[in-house]
Amino acid sequence: MTIWRWADLIEHVPERARLTLGEGNTPLIPSKRIGRDSGLSNLYFKMESGNVTGSYKDRFAVGAISHMLAAGQSKCIATSSGNTGAALAAYCAAAGIECRIALVEGTPPGKMSQMMAYGAKVARIRGFGTHAETTTDVFCRLKRLGERSDSALQISAFVYSPLGMSGVKTLAFELAEQLSGEIDHVFCPAGGGGMCVAVARGLKLMFDRGRLAKLPAVECVQPEGNNTIAGPLRNGADKAVEVECTTKVSGLQVASVVDGHLAIEECRATGGSGHVVSDDFVWQIQKRLAREEGIFSEPAGAVALAGALTAAADGELKPDAVIVCCVTGTGFKDASAVDRMNTNFECQILDADAIDDW
Repeated sequence: MTIWRWADLIEHVPERARLTLGEGNTPLIPSKRIGRDSGLSNLYFKMESGNVTGSYKDRFAVGAISHMLAAGQSKCIATSSGNTGAALAAYCAAAGIECRIALVEGTPPGKMSQMMAYGAKVARIRGFGTHAETTTDVFCRLKRLGERSDSALQISAFVYSPLGMSGVKTLAFELAEQLSGEIDHVFCPAGGGGMCVAVARGLKLMFDRGRLAKLPAVECVQPEGNNTIAGPLRNGADKAVEVECTTKVSGLQVASVVDGHLAIEECRATGGSGHVVSDDFVWQIQKRLAREEGIFSEPAGAVALAGALTAAADGELKPDAVIVCCVTGTGFKDASAVDRMNTNFECQILDADAIDDW
């Protein structure tokens, strides 16, 4: 239960500095009902919510903080909308490294509390994550702090933290191991686009080494209120675009480009496209995952499936195609989203003698 079994395929870290909290090796499970009901006979879910802090970001954090240990750095400067911060805070705690995190203004309280529980110092920044100019300014200021000799800037993006992001490629390595035949499509949610880049590069490496029979198409899915990458990719553009972010899907509120240009390049090279979904549809799919599959996902973790179902409805997927949707984070990450799912449900209080008629 560690990404270091893939140590020869990711950025090198000396053995003495390799942290682990048991990340990686997450399950790949077949759909029980949604695939059948949608006409997709080979739909799978990659359960990244099973990582140590509840999201795929542990793959980034373990690599990033291990590299810091190897370099003798003692202060982690980071930015997050939630999951990256929780993962970094956990691995910093394990490494004895100070962790400071600048948060997207709309970070859910549950994610913020998780970071603070690990001992991280956190602050929400007004306009960060929703306004492109403010977001870029925050990144620049954090970059200066991270350039101090005892510090490192850790942002889960290849343009900022390529060493840590190398760890995310292990998700693709596991898919090649779990579905050793053909995979046709891998659907990934995107905020800044780093996950799409890592998965595409990882699958390409597996294909080149003969561990996959074909190169899967990596499909980029975004909420329509943060359409920096998916729309341009689908429409044939070479570059991502900045937007004024309006989506309420926490974790995918990244108004600036970040890894967007790379994501378009890497996804297109696999034959993948972009898919844009509404927030309301994401809420519906989050509920369906819980009620029909038994999968407790945060909204961002339901975005990949929302994209796949949209593509299927539009006739873009073959019924027998092997499709993987990445469930990137657990439902415990966003309590308000869970409350939304349970709007029409309530917990009754009954007397014991009323149970027979319940």
